[in-house]
Amino acid sequence: MELNIVNTKNKKIGSLKVSEDVFGADINEHLLHEVVVMQLANKRRGTASTKIRDEVRGGGKKPWSQKGTGRARAGSSRSPIWRGGGITFGPKPRDYSYKVPKKARKTALRSILSLKAKNNDIVVLDKLESKFSKTKEVALLLKDLEILNRALFLIEQENKNLQLAARNLPNAHVLNLAGLNVYDLLHSSKLILTQSTVSKIEERLQ
Repeated sequence: MELNIVNTKNKKIGSLKVSEDVFGADINEHLLHEVVVMQLANKRRGTASTKIRDEVRGGGKKPWSQKGTGRARAGSSRSPIWRGGGITFGPKPRDYSYKVPKKARKTALRSILSLKAKNNDIVVLDKLESKFSKTKEVALLLKDLEILNRALFLIEQENKNLQLAARNLPNAHVLNLAGLNVYDLLHSSKLILTQSTVSKIEERLQ
């Protein structure tokens, strides 16, 4: 299997042979869903909190006598059935995170990369300049590459200039290879790589 190599002006200058196991694997949609749900769950802060009846301020005095009023018995004005009372079975701070097996996460990454390759949504650049100084330079690059929707730059090591130059563009996102994940790949319409980044991905996923 081969991917085209282009320069920053979107001119084909060669091709790159890639692993079928990584970029030509079967697409497991169910597994992609499982991993994305896990990632979103792990991002939840889990800080939602409500008060039960004994945590709500007030309500210490019995509202009225037990008998003789013709009304139902009431021991506290902070009962869940009263306005201003406690909440029954409301949310409490909790940890929503869980893990999908490492082997399954790798399979999901191979699936999404294969889907990108199948749909021609992977752009392999001959080189990616590290000296971006302005946002308009990244915008011009995306324009030359004919990328209108969200693009994901996958870099091998921290590139502060690129990250600063791209952060104000709504259709550009920069991700370090160490943080490669299914959600960001699925959320981006185009994946921008270099030849060396492709090699690193193959080493990681084979």
